[in-house]
Amino acid sequence: MPTLETLPFDNAFARLPSAFYTRLPPEPLPDPYLVAASPAAAALIGLDSAELARPEFPQVFAGNLLMPGSDPLAAVYSGHQFGVWAGQLGDGRAHLLGEIAADGTGWEIQLKGAGQTPYSRFADGRAVLRSSIREFLCSEAMAALGIPTTRALCVVGSNTPVRRETVETAAVVTRLAPSFIRFGSFEHWASRNKAAELRQLADYVIDRFRPACRDAANPYDALLRDVGRRTGELIARWQAVGFMHGVMNTDNMSILGLTLDYGPFGFMDAFDAGHICNHSDERGRYSYRAQPQIGHWNLYALGQALASLIGEPDAVQAAIEESYVPAFENHFIEQIGTKLGLARRLPGDEDFIGETFALLQRHHPDFTLFFRNLGQLLAKAEGSPAADAPLRDLFIDREAADAWLSLWRARLAAEGRPDAERQAAMDAVNPRYVLRNWIAESAIRAAQGGDFSEVEAVRACLSQPFTLQPEHERFAAPPPDWAAGLAVSCSS
Repeated sequence: MPTLETLPFDNAFARLPSAFYTRLPPEPLPDPYLVAASPAAAALIGLDSAELARPEFPQVFAGNLLMPGSDPLAAVYSGHQFGVWAGQLGDGRAHLLGEIAADGTGWEIQLKGAGQTPYSRFADGRAVLRSSIREFLCSEAMAALGIPTTRALCVVGSNTPVRRETVETAAVVTRLAPSFIRFGSFEHWASRNKAAELRQLADYVIDRFRPACRDAANPYDALLRDVGRRTGELIARWQAVGFMHGVMNTDNMSILGLTLDYGPFGFMDAFDAGHICNHSDERGRYSYRAQPQIGHWNLYALGQALASLIGEPDAVQAAIEESYVPAFENHFIEQIGTKLGLARRLPGDEDFIGETFALLQRHHPDFTLFFRNLGQLLAKAEGSPAADAPLRDLFIDREAADAWLSLWRARLAAEGRPDAERQAAMDAVNPRYVLRNWIAESAIRAAQGGDFSEVEAVRACLSQPFTLQPEHERFAAPPPDWAAGLAVSCSS
């Protein structure tokens, strides 16, 4: 296994022309200390967990100590923010150190919060402890849920003051991904009529990550279809677990179909399809119910960027409609059906799923607990309503719950699946633990006081979200009263 000093750094992205990025080192972070690290993420780059305890570790991943072979840079891109063209953006506080290949996969290593770049747009280039912990925990939690995502190796903190709404302290989160290329990376060159650079970027993505597209009649059409399918499946997974991204700008959309850029995200507590997890989103553009539509809109922005490579406008539309729409719809029905304990898809299932979400919208039970507790029930109603208490107790209107349970049991009867088999299958897809805002906030408050043990406890718990963990059962609870007013914004 490699050590910190022998990590096999390369940087394929740096071999693109210099117009795609600016080479520059991270800004040193004074007196860095390790807040948290993920052994699972470390294993992705072949790094033994013992390396995480070395005193050099926070120096390396604060950006203070560059390892041999690393070639730090900040990438340029553009994008639409809240539906409005924002022009040139770029890595305003992120430095790509390079890439490490392990087990046949290349992982780009990016430091977020490592100082100013030419794309900082008057910002300070720093991240704060609060947002860094949130991204670290959610990246690793989403991976454990089986949702495509960037990963997070560690959070390194410093007592250096950073001003946001209040004065906070600085931190750097180390992110891993095969690539951080975004929809906005293509919009950047299309908006400038830079045909050569646009084609070069598309060829880089195809040849490096999607070589099967090269065999298609039009590789760029095939690339758009691939992105459409992966994006549809990704957002279906978000919806199924109650995850809200909060800021689905085109510069925050991964060309590889990963969950990218954790800012004002949230997991659904009491269900409300109109819930807005980002208090900066005054019009609800990125509400839970809007996410599928926004994914569609963003793909059209990407399609317009690729239009000159694909050809006819009708071909762009066809590529999106024939990839994203069926991928989202089919994957969503499949995901929710599995969560409900259905082994196969039958006629009428879409209507039943619609009735289920109508029930959730009318009565607002806790989203995560609704599906998890449902898995405790038997397929045949027992004499006493007490047997259904795990689900009924989530409702003020117990009769509404009973009426829906009758429909659910009738649907289960169409399969005749043994209870033990069905319950095990439901527990394998319905998490008991998700990163609720109150859980992240508790860990952040402890860390701001110098106690990082709660961050580690949350990380450890969420690494096994489907497994009952008595020692972490407090993380399965709905929000306590003190958390009722918690809000996150684009500065989170």
